[in-house]
Amino acid sequence: MKESQSKENLTVRWHIGLNKKLVAYFVFPKEENKLRLVLGDELRLLYPGDAAHPAWNSVGHVVYLLPGLDGVPIDVNHGFCVDFVWQSTRFDRMQGAMKNFAVDGTSVIIYHQLLGHEVDVQMVRNTLPRRFGVLGLPDLNASQINAVKNVLQKPISLIQAPAGTGKTVTSATIVYHMVKQGQGQVLVCAPSNVAVDQLAEKISATGPKVRHFDTSEKSELHKLQQLKDEQGGELSSSDEKKYKNLKSAIEREIIQSADVICCTYIGAADPGLSNSRFRQVLIDESTQATEPESLIPTVLGVKQVVLVGDHCQLGPVIMCKKAACAGLGQSLFECLLLLGIKPIRLQVQYRMHPALSEFPSNSFYEGTLQNGVTIIEGQTTGIDFPWPVPNRPMFFYVQLGQEEISASGTSYLNRTEAANVEKLVTAFLKSGVVPSQVSVIVIVGFEKGLFDSVIYLNKLSNLQVASVDSFQGREKDYIILSCVRSNGHQGSGFLNDPRRLNVALTRARYGIVILGNPKVLSKQPLWNGAWVLVEGPLNNLKQSMVQFQSPRKGGYGVDYATQGACGNFMNQNSQGGYSRFSRINDFMSQICHQVGPSLIFVDIGFCHASTITCQKLSELLRRILYIYFSDFIRVLTSEY
Repeated sequence: MKESQSKENLTVRWHIGLNKKLVAYFVFPKEENKLRLVLGDELRLLYPGDAAHPAWNSVGHVVYLLPGLDGVPIDVNHGFCVDFVWQSTRFDRMQGAMKNFAVDGTSVIIYHQLLGHEVDVQMVRNTLPRRFGVLGLPDLNASQINAVKNVLQKPISLIQAPAGTGKTVTSATIVYHMVKQGQGQVLVCAPSNVAVDQLAEKISATGPKVRHFDTSEKSELHKLQQLKDEQGGELSSSDEKKYKNLKSAIEREIIQSADVICCTYIGAADPGLSNSRFRQVLIDESTQATEPESLIPTVLGVKQVVLVGDHCQLGPVIMCKKAACAGLGQSLFECLLLLGIKPIRLQVQYRMHPALSEFPSNSFYEGTLQNGVTIIEGQTTGIDFPWPVPNRPMFFYVQLGQEEISASGTSYLNRTEAANVEKLVTAFLKSGVVPSQVSVIVIVGFEKGLFDSVIYLNKLSNLQVASVDSFQGREKDYIILSCVRSNGHQGSGFLNDPRRLNVALTRARYGIVILGNPKVLSKQPLWNGAWVLVEGPLNNLKQSMVQFQSPRKGGYGVDYATQGACGNFMNQNSQGGYSRFSRINDFMSQICHQVGPSLIFVDIGFCHASTITCQKLSELLRRILYIYFSDFIRVLTSEY
């Protein structure tokens, strides 16, 4: 009989429920007689007492049994292993989006454009506003106005937003005008909930009702869920009905009361949005999303799509090399660009000191970036850092220390460079900079822990060490960039991707210091002669006399067709600018060195890549690149 059974020396965990009742959790071990508990069993829990506590007992009922205890070794407390369980939700939703895209007939024009079919694209019939600026947001510059105006009239638009060019303000303005057009709710997607929050906050400032569709809970609903869990998943019929009604009401309120729904790419496939239809969609940071991710928001009845991003910065992170080589590493933004859809570029940057923006502008954006801040606005007051050249807060600090392979064998470290990073950090702090204003950026795959230990020893908890990839989309007042590699034979893999270099050089607002071995870095055309090279103690920096070899011939020496990087083959002219003729001349030289079954072909005008055959070279140069010297190109290709 159950009444004759008892267990001693049980370990009890107490919990006070929302109904103010005490709930005791304990393990009731089974013995040979297979004593079985069931819900509703009445048990007496007693404590015999000790010197500090009097004896106690109480009667209660079993309200919850942990399922699946048969075969569980509850009497063993060691020797277990823990594994992470792979969650397939993200991939299931991407696969579902691709299947829906294949059969979705909502927008034939967008369907054919995304697949690269030749169709007559019709302008969207909308009444353009008289004033494109919006209350609650900064005034728009000319390039932002041009972007908003064009986007509102096209079924598919690409906006290229270099670092600091007001991408969020432009996106919020576009969404505001879409709402005012009265075509229904607007869907806005971003890669992460943090990015969604930032964009939602900016859109909300313009007036529309914005909802971030995520897993946030209302307080009463959360309490009922907790009560349901405490009572073994069982609610009374009245509480169960109330729970379901509240849950449904909240979901309807989120969807129906909003003008704008904001969510992540994957969140757009949530069952809560399955019955919704969005005619207008804006996809932020689209160059960081894989093509299947970007397709998810487009299968919800979309008639107008806006993709915002920058293909000259880092693309999607693909851990599997085979998947990346198969095309998964190419974003939908880049695919559309290769199909001939010309991006609208934002051209005024408000982040960097003018001296800091000059090199990225000339190297990655054909010199088109303008400065929305003056030299005075790009300086901080009360900071006395020893910049070698006044009004140019940047320099390359020559490091000749040798690299080492880390203990893990999978990354590199440079102890000399790490020590000099610590000296630079100290110099910044002594000059009046606070730790939260500075970040140390190190190369992906290198020994970040070495820099972390330096910061820990100096108790600089607010100073952040991060990889280039993790720092995309962020900014700091001052950046210390450590290149680590110092091997003239192997070079630096980091420099093989200009997009990563672009990200690294555009994070700083007021100043940047780069540490590296110029003998290695100067082999890359982008680095040769680009910086003020100095060496010596920080309080007495002098121009470095290190002799450099000429850059490698043929651009970056990278297969851009497989990496999807942006490339510009440029020569600097006597005025310090970059001539179109020099770009074309260098480009043709690159082609002549790569003749074969196919040619690696880099877009000078719009920074994208493709693989073309010799027979189609002339046609593609005219149709895709819009290069100006068509007669010159025709002569060269015909000789070919």
